[in-house]
Amino acid sequence: MVSATRETGPGRGRRVILWRHGQTAWNLERRFQGTTDVPLTETGVAQARRAARLLASLEPDAIVASDLRRAADTAAELAALTGLDVALDEGLRETYAGVWQGLTHDEIIASYGEQYDAWKRGEPVRRGGGELETEVADRAAPVVLRHLGKLPAEGTLVVVSHGGTIRTTIGRLLGLPPRDWESLGGLINCCWSVLGEGGRGWRLLEHNAGTLPEPVLGDDD
Repeated sequence: MVSATRETGPGRGRRVILWRHGQTAWNLERRFQGTTDVPLTETGVAQARRAARLLASLEPDAIVASDLRRAADTAAELAALTGLDVALDEGLRETYAGVWQGLTHDEIIASYGEQYDAWKRGEPVRRGGGELETEVADRAAPVVLRHLGKLPAEGTLVVVSHGGTIRTTIGRLLGLPPRDWESLGGLINCCWSVLGEGGRGWRLLEHNAGTLPEPVLGDDD
């Protein structure tokens, strides 16, 4: 976990908490989920409940989530504690990855190794014939900004989404070149990152917060 001192007091600016969904069976199998609607495991539900208790203490003002079940059900745990409604938006779905979806990482490397290696080098790749990472950011970042625009001056927005989508959104909001987005690293299931609004734009205050270090089980680790 990377953490920075929290800003408090007048003029802190808005905050956005980007929270990854809980564990799914496909995470455990290292299958690329993409837009496939895979539910949470029992462990994933427990992760969501634990994380929700921590996030509720930050007194969020609004919650928006991907409409895929693993994200929507994770968000519902926080909504139950805070009394907030969850706005569902398909713009926050995980990267569509075409024929990669449902394949394990080993299967992807075996059948699409050249494409996989190009993606890991930071080249723009339509994984499995699906979306570019920049296209994911094009649809997800505006959703986040639209909901942030509805907050009070020092409000907090919780965004419940997916590992790849969260990384591309953080990269876009921070103004990083797309080639460098991979350097942010993956999020552990049900962990989150925090961006704070400063005088020069958005800053990364915390990354992969919420638990002790453990292996990232995800679509794009």
